Amino acid sequence: MEYTDIKSISQLLSFFHYEKPVHPLIAVVDLAKVDRSHRTPDAAYRLDLYSIACKKIEGSFKYGRTDYDFNEGSLMFTAPDQVLSPGIENKVEGWAIYIHPDFLHASKKGQHLTSYTFFGYDTHECLHISDAEEKVLKDCLENITREISTNLDTHSQNLILTNLELMLSYCSRFYDRQFLTRAKVSNEIVEKFDRILNDYFSQETLIEIGLPDVKYFASQLNLSPNYLTDLLTKYTGKSTNEHIHLKLIDKAKQLLWSTNAPISAIAYDLGFEHPSHFTKLFKNKTGHAPKMYRNLN
Repeated sequence: MEYTDIKSISQLLSFFHYEKPVHPLIAVVDLAKVDRSHRTPDAAYRLDLYSIACKKIEGSFKYGRTDYDFNEGSLMFTAPDQVLSPGIENKVEGWAIYIHPDFLHASKKGQHLTSYTFFGYDTHECLHISDAEEKVLKDCLENITREISTNLDTHSQNLILTNLELMLSYCSRFYDRQFLTRAKVSNEIVEKFDRILNDYFSQETLIEIGLPDVKYFASQLNLSPNYLTDLLTKYTGKSTNEHIHLKLIDKAKQLLWSTNAPISAIAYDLGFEHPSHFTKLFKNKTGHAPKMYRNLN
């Protein structure tokens, strides 16, 4: 896919045929005012910025290879280095904040904001917000807009970051609400994950296929790794990696109990390239080295 590289706020606003930026590293955009008349259906751009966008769209939006419908108000987040393909958007309402990484990396508070996991969610995992929730976010947005539009001083960056942090904290709360209100769908995902996990470790040996990782299970469920981990943590209290390790340790215990195979052979059967890595993980999870654990039982 051919795309336009967008590395700065000024370049982005020029691409949007939007008014000139008032701040070099952050911009608030009224999406209804973006000029889309020059775009072709296959136009795409790679964005080296963080974005928070609240959209209502007549039409579809392509993220990766998939089209998504945004007729209802939805909040989506992107991290730098994402390829976006808006397609033909007949009518767009809403707002967006675009932030250059330099603005966030310049302080500990800004660096903390990049750790919100939903910046790594896929578009179909967007946050659907109520009118009341959107009003809460708009209050933060107005404060950010006011700070960007006034003369910058020594307090400006801290106040902008404080309001961004407040906005993202609310988004985190709203995502928790969405996980709870979609309990049926979420529980189905948890159950399917358990089946896939059990099937993977039911194989006699993992020598050929190796140990699974979070990306493997996320792809099997058509989810982003971050979303899967957040969902599992919310519903089970354990992350994806913790589930993988628990299943791995259970299988290791069975092999230690039921066979006389050397520890190194068990490690290879479980998909480890180096037996020392298996020994370290097993001891970390059980408090005993594999050989000692076998002797205890």
